[in-house]
Amino acid sequence: METAAILPRTELLQVADIVAREKNIDREEVILAMEMAIQKAGRSKYGHEHDIRAHIDRKNGEITLARYREVVAEVENEATQLTLEQARAIDPTAEMGVFLIDPLPPIDFGRIAAQTAKQVIVQKVREAERKRQYEEYKDRVTEVVNGLVKRVEFGNVTVDLGRAEAILRRDELLPRESFRQGDRVRAYIFDVREEQRGPQIFLSRTHPQFMAKLFAQEVPEIYDGIIEIKAVARDPGSRAKIGVISKDSSIDPVGACVGMRGSRVQAVVQELQGEKIDIIPWSPDPATFVVNALAPAEVAKVVLDEDLHRIEVIVPDDQLSLAIGRRGQNVRLASMLTGWDIDILTETEESDRRQEEVKTLSSLFMEALDVDDVIAHLLINEGFASIEEVALVPVEEIAEIEGFDEDVAAELQTRAAAFLEQQNANFEARRKELGVTDELAALEGLTPGMLAKLGESEVKTLDDLGDLAGDELREIVGANAMSEEQANEIIMAARAHWFADEDETETKA
Repeated sequence: METAAILPRTELLQVADIVAREKNIDREEVILAMEMAIQKAGRSKYGHEHDIRAHIDRKNGEITLARYREVVAEVENEATQLTLEQARAIDPTAEMGVFLIDPLPPIDFGRIAAQTAKQVIVQKVREAERKRQYEEYKDRVTEVVNGLVKRVEFGNVTVDLGRAEAILRRDELLPRESFRQGDRVRAYIFDVREEQRGPQIFLSRTHPQFMAKLFAQEVPEIYDGIIEIKAVARDPGSRAKIGVISKDSSIDPVGACVGMRGSRVQAVVQELQGEKIDIIPWSPDPATFVVNALAPAEVAKVVLDEDLHRIEVIVPDDQLSLAIGRRGQNVRLASMLTGWDIDILTETEESDRRQEEVKTLSSLFMEALDVDDVIAHLLINEGFASIEEVALVPVEEIAEIEGFDEDVAAELQTRAAAFLEQQNANFEARRKELGVTDELAALEGLTPGMLAKLGESEVKTLDDLGDLAGDELREIVGANAMSEEQANEIIMAARAHWFADEDETETKA
């Protein structure tokens, strides 16, 4: 059944075109908003319980209004439904599941109805505009954009990007940096979120990738992919380090980033309010990269601990302050850049510590293995650092030490094993004395010595261990005894019974 026209309005289409152009949204979105507004006015007149629908002809702007009723087997709502029998009394061709459409006469828009319609249109157009902004900017995260400062409130800067507004929060600005209305600002889009009040575009000038993008704009080789920025670490507004590598051996990555007489790096420095930038050649070898990252300090030696992801750097005595930097800035940035924990020692400190370690280890070997200091020092010089190593390495490795043979090596291993067995028995007795449960002792990765230490720290059950954080467990058993990852795995194993209990409860329920 055809709906009756209530009022031809060709100018409606012109208005829709103008709004669509101004707001940069689809014309169809605007017409749908208008239809919804007319529909709302219709329901206000004829009753909100009715299914009143409006339609605007996309070619001539003609507006039609009609009531829709669905043909159903059992009527639940008389305003929107009717039975097949009732429907066929009106239209003999009616079928189950179709809608009967009753044309409605033109409605006279009163002042209140017109105001309501206007509010609906404004609201729907605003929603469409916000949706367009979100769709446009959600894929532009990680881009650097330019905009004009629209307003500054409590240090937070609202930036007009032309087709949207963005927020540059106070903590994302460089220290001592201030903007006024009308200033030009360049920043990095680090997040776009769809919130109730519309899409929120968050900008940053302190983000490490902002510096990387600035270099990509200044250095053609980075833009072309010949030079790659592998890592960036920043102390915003003060100092930064950037690790670069060249895919073409004939191009020096550091020189290309610095530019002729420093022109390229200076352009970035000026944008970042004088932030000093160290450009460092990146290396896949962690030790080499750490040495490069600590520049301008000279490094004498490095010792890597891959399990703990820690690196020990030994520097000449006169290089210590340079390596650490003002307020620890140099070593902190180097650690952020490389992803390794860095400990810095002077050659004197390292020598003193080494002597102390040798003395302690020598005493341990002499007591545990019942040998003199000569044999103890021979073992230490060959790299043996614990009784466990002596007990567990192949006997041939000990026999290869100058002055040793297989009989001596076998005897040393027998003594080491006997010492460890007795030590573990003592730890086991101590563990039971402290009340550490057998369930806790059965966890993989915990030695008898660790269990005794846990008991002394009042960690005696799986629940006690499950309540700890990884760094707390390492603090109890010794940071060198396990890595953060191993500590977390042990804690998760201790918590496993919690989840098993939950599953059992759910099954019963």
